[in-house]
Amino acid sequence: MGRNVLVSSLQNASFSIVFQIICRCITFAINAFIVRNVGREVLGITNVRLLLLESTLLFLSKEAIIRSALSSRHNKQCSWAQLINQLWITVPVCFALTLPCLYIWLNWLSAVDAIYAEQYRFGCFAIAFSCIIEMTAEAPIFVGQVFCFVKLKVILDTGHIFIRSFIFILIVLMNKDITIYAFGIAQITSACTIIVGNYAFYYFYIPRLLQYRKDLKKVDDKYVLRDQYGQHFENMDDFPFVSIKQMLPGVLPNPNSMFNSDLQTLVLSFAKQGVLKQVLTEGEKYVMSVSPVLTFSEQATYDVVNNMGSLAARFIFRPIEDSSYFYFTQTIARDSALAEQKREMVQEASDVLAYVMKTVTSIGLLAFVFAQSYSITVLLLYGGADFVEGGLPEQLLRWHSLAIVLLAPNGITEGYMFATNTSKQIDTYNYYMAFFSVTFLLLSYQLTNWFGPVGFILANCCNMSFRISYSVFYINKHFRSIGMNPLQKSLPGPMYLSVLIVSGIVCKVSEAYFSGRSIVCHLLVGALCTGLSVGTWSFENRDLLRTGLARYRTRKQSLTPSETHVN
Repeated sequence: MGRNVLVSSLQNASFSIVFQIICRCITFAINAFIVRNVGREVLGITNVRLLLLESTLLFLSKEAIIRSALSSRHNKQCSWAQLINQLWITVPVCFALTLPCLYIWLNWLSAVDAIYAEQYRFGCFAIAFSCIIEMTAEAPIFVGQVFCFVKLKVILDTGHIFIRSFIFILIVLMNKDITIYAFGIAQITSACTIIVGNYAFYYFYIPRLLQYRKDLKKVDDKYVLRDQYGQHFENMDDFPFVSIKQMLPGVLPNPNSMFNSDLQTLVLSFAKQGVLKQVLTEGEKYVMSVSPVLTFSEQATYDVVNNMGSLAARFIFRPIEDSSYFYFTQTIARDSALAEQKREMVQEASDVLAYVMKTVTSIGLLAFVFAQSYSITVLLLYGGADFVEGGLPEQLLRWHSLAIVLLAPNGITEGYMFATNTSKQIDTYNYYMAFFSVTFLLLSYQLTNWFGPVGFILANCCNMSFRISYSVFYINKHFRSIGMNPLQKSLPGPMYLSVLIVSGIVCKVSEAYFSGRSIVCHLLVGALCTGLSVGTWSFENRDLLRTGLARYRTRKQSLTPSETHVN
């Protein structure tokens, strides 16, 4: 196998960031259209209530199985047939979860207005159906991830988001009164797109790969076939499928048991953790849905601001977190001490952890500083004067920037911890997660009663602080046995921090002077300060940038073109 995991992880992160930007731009445009033309209440129903149902079903159905399957690639006793069988369990699991979830969403949660009741009911069933059928594509999606088909993932994800958006907008433009119907229909269509796209790729790819293998036996140099086949078939000797049917459960030849016991144990550990993590991730939406703390209109306002405040997390932090988790699972063995593993691989993992931590922490601080001066400007341009009236959106966005500072290290430290934990360690952490979940829910309810919607953000900050502390303790203990401490090199430098403070003061003065006079001038000041801050960080970390660039060039020169090229 010649695929390079680090290169693949970096390219996956890059492509994912681009995709997230496209996806968020489309979503923001649709939300702005709904806010200005349909109403905030509809936006609250679709973006809070219905998307919460989708998030709950998808996360609980597949998160534990996918994470455990990725980690089990180190386990030689776990065959591909067992992995495929395990991945297909997501379908009945999702179906089983839809029954109680639909009952809760339709009967227990705060009721919607009578005018939207029928549409809301359809929307719930549409979300449930789309989640169930989407699970049938998990096997080819997992295969693509393991064999580094990065571009395939990005193309299909981008295609389905464009199709979903096109169908939704088309229906709404024809009749604004059926926006929730349009939302449900678009969700089902996008799920079908995911299924068709993934299976269609392997339907054409597998026969071509088999022909390539036959022709490869007739030549001495594989590069002779490159002009005819391209680079997509090289170094795929370990690709186990000879037919698309083998991606179905029970079809791939399997001399062992149907399921792997070690994999099952890991799945159960991640499943218990997944329930708690879902509560922590979507806790404020659960509180809003169960308790009439906020109206649907206020929920929509909170959701819009929350999404806007989470731009850094969605565009940058989440793709980096996913790619880092994949990299660490493929680099560090879960069940072996670091002292027993290859020193160069452990050193590389330590360096990657430190560099990624420094980068995301610097981005988080940058977002916090500039949010204090540009929240009202961004919200005014997005939603108009009526949207920012009252000051609540501005207040929410400024406080949310504090959560971004904590989001940055939380995702990376937890990603490393989950990638290297044993089943026993995961079970131990589940107890802490249970404590964090209960504390978070109690804080959300109480702080919301005291501070309004800002209470959700404060509760999130407390929760992430607890989780970061635990992850940092684990990482320090994990590396202590080999005399390393990557987190010592993960903090931004003093020069960058000083420039950030000065930039924050300058932008505050700009806001006070240009407020109501010239938004363009205020934005120009912010752009100059941002450029100065980024330039300072680049100068202060010039050795890091040189090392990264040199390592990338060395790898690109030493690897064959097929290894640096990701399908």
